[in-house]
Amino acid sequence: MDQAQRQLASLPYAVLLLAPGQKLAGANPAAEQLLGQSFRRVDGRPLDTVLRFEEPHIAERLRDADGQLSARATSVTAIGQQPRTVDLTLAPLIDQPGWQVLTLIDIGGAQALRDAPVAGEGGVLRAPEILAHEIKNPLAGIRGAAQLLGRKLEGKDLALTSLIADEVDRIAKLIDQMQSLSSRTALELAPCNLHEAVRRARAVIEAGGNAPLIVEEFDPSLPMVMGNADALVQVLINLLANAADATREVPGRQIVVRTRFASGLQLHTVGEGKTLRLPIELRVSDNGPGIDPDLREHVFEPFVTSKKSGQGLGLALVRRLLRDMNGRINHDRDESAGWTHFRIHLPVAREDKKILQEEAA
Repeated sequence: MDQAQRQLASLPYAVLLLAPGQKLAGANPAAEQLLGQSFRRVDGRPLDTVLRFEEPHIAERLRDADGQLSARATSVTAIGQQPRTVDLTLAPLIDQPGWQVLTLIDIGGAQALRDAPVAGEGGVLRAPEILAHEIKNPLAGIRGAAQLLGRKLEGKDLALTSLIADEVDRIAKLIDQMQSLSSRTALELAPCNLHEAVRRARAVIEAGGNAPLIVEEFDPSLPMVMGNADALVQVLINLLANAADATREVPGRQIVVRTRFASGLQLHTVGEGKTLRLPIELRVSDNGPGIDPDLREHVFEPFVTSKKSGQGLGLALVRRLLRDMNGRINHDRDESAGWTHFRIHLPVAREDKKILQEEAA
């Protein structure tokens, strides 16, 4: 057994590899335990002859070979076994049409009841705190696999493994931050280079494949912003990923990321009674069809989404992270030009704020 297989075998949750037609093509020991039989006995069998999902919409969405799915506390029954309550994820394999990876985490009936979502933004965004342990375990496996691959690669391919490892580290940090967000502990803020954050997020989106043309229109004279670098990258990844999804069926699909100095927007801070200027604007624009008019006023609310496989939490998290960086976000649609714009407004870092004041004087 090579190192990659050992990494897979050591994962504490079930992983199933599905060939086109949703036929079982691989399973780790945890999956064999969940199925109650060895992989040799189910090799090549259709998934629905081995596992039964109680919720019809889950079973239907699992059959979408190109879709992604994430579901919590859903009931599944392996043939000949008792029903289990699991968290599941389904994702297509990049550059392998029709192939998918299905993961199942057995959370148990009692745990599912304890983890029932709470209505409202605060309760919804506490979900990452609940799942932090389950998320960090597979992240460690992914990072280890990337390091093993890195020993066998060179050039551009080696750079991709470094990107994977860096993103795993960033996501792990973000999970810690999101746990802090749920308890309302303030993010650690520091001067950030906005353009570096954009390029880091862009690298992640482009590494995922099938990204549209991304055009940068940067003002190189902009000062540093006050924020949290990892949270800012996550915000930009979410916005770029949404823009990429929105343009998927558009000929000549394009995303434009623009930065500029935009005076005028001010934030009245709670408790301190001070006014905070937000003069740095970052705009993410796409030439997709735009958001459903009925949803435009609610896009930053939890569970609001027009995506077939979306969970409706991405923009809610974006707004939450930006508010904790004293930033703001809004969006608008230019129907005549056919562009959707998301605008982020951020404060200037304290050090650069002094420089600006001195230059203005």
